[in-house]
Amino acid sequence: MKVSAFPPDGSGFEAFVRQSAAGLLRLGHILTLNRTAAEDLAQETLIRVGLAWSRLRSDGNPVGYAQRTMVNLFLNERRRRRPMLTDKIPETPREDIALAAVDSTAAVRQILASLPPKQRAAIALRYLADLPDDEIGRLLDCTPATVRSQLSRGLSSLRATMTAEG
Repeated sequence: MKVSAFPPDGSGFEAFVRQSAAGLLRLGHILTLNRTAAEDLAQETLIRVGLAWSRLRSDGNPVGYAQRTMVNLFLNERRRRRPMLTDKIPETPREDIALAAVDSTAAVRQILASLPPKQRAAIALRYLADLPDDEIGRLLDCTPATVRSQLSRGLSSLRATMTAEG
């Protein structure tokens, strides 16, 4: 039986985390090829090691256990994400999402281009930048009441254009 390099009290796990977290993160990065996924995998591994810590201290090899746990978690996640194969071909073809997004983006740009510049700016500042009326007024050099008027007219024009185009 190996003697653990980590003390039997609670600080043993903390010392283990300090000593092995960087190596586990590197291993996770190699497995997942994605920094965020590697961080999630390392975190889940450390949680599992922490839950089994009392059992691992007597074993004396918590690093090996952590590495094995990480590999198992990675493989299990990959198995869950594996696409389901079928011998049936879908009857209706799937819509190309990228083409639909390009078409809708072009349509939105065309509709927005029909608005006067101040209305377009007011709508963009309100709904994209989420600014209040007084801030939009300061940026457009007008009063908050004028901003509300520009927004109302712009939205009314957008509704009319979208309704006419279906």
